Amino acid sequence: MERTAIHRRVEWRTATVVERRKETDSASTLELHVAGWPGHDAGQHVDVRLTAADGYTAVRTYSIASAPDGDNLELTIELLPDGEVSPYLVESVAPGSPVDVLGPIGGWFVWHPEQTEPIQLIAGGSGIVPLMCMLRTRAQHNVTAPFHLLYSVRGPESIYYADELARLAAADFGAAITFAYTRTAPPNWPAKPQRVRAELIATAALPASQHPTAYVCGPTAFVEVVAGMLTQAGYDASRIKTERFGPTGK
Repeated sequence: MERTAIHRRVEWRTATVVERRKETDSASTLELHVAGWPGHDAGQHVDVRLTAADGYTAVRTYSIASAPDGDNLELTIELLPDGEVSPYLVESVAPGSPVDVLGPIGGWFVWHPEQTEPIQLIAGGSGIVPLMCMLRTRAQHNVTAPFHLLYSVRGPESIYYADELARLAAADFGAAITFAYTRTAPPNWPAKPQRVRAELIATAALPASQHPTAYVCGPTAFVEVVAGMLTQAGYDASRIKTERFGPTGK
């Protein structure tokens, strides 16, 4: 059941893991059931808290991947080999396990179905997660405003939600998806592996003349470079929204 986000003081809630499924060799999606979940906006995140038997706790922040769906939400988490929390969540946590979540959090890097302007999404690696929530929420509300996604990944094996994105790309409902492979391109791909550059922005992103709002998410260096290129391409800086994370990812 869809539920509109109710903006009120966030609080810790005990969630139950419903399902853990692989997205790539290094990332898993967790479906969580959170009784009394107030709903969320596309682009928001949650804090996840794990508590050991001796009382030690660790808290990490993860973007929400799923569109609002009653008391359930999904997080897609990338494995950090030396991480303290992600190895358990990506490789070990079992259905029925409890975790604590705090949220939803965030009010800037969000997209609302009421927005009618064109939207340019640009993701680096796991930065696709909050943008996928926007794409799913757009589909949920049958929004027809143009959505373009430029998704930078190391190779085809690194793509999150590959099958679902393929379906979105094949459906003619105003969404367009372009991949930028940085290390390994699939056979017969028309371009050599490359990072997102100004030339690709010029051909794959919505033109500034359409006055799009841009959402850019990924590693810090990626986000800074892309935001600079969008500004140079004529994008209104006040319409460029960014979210970044540490040195891992792309």
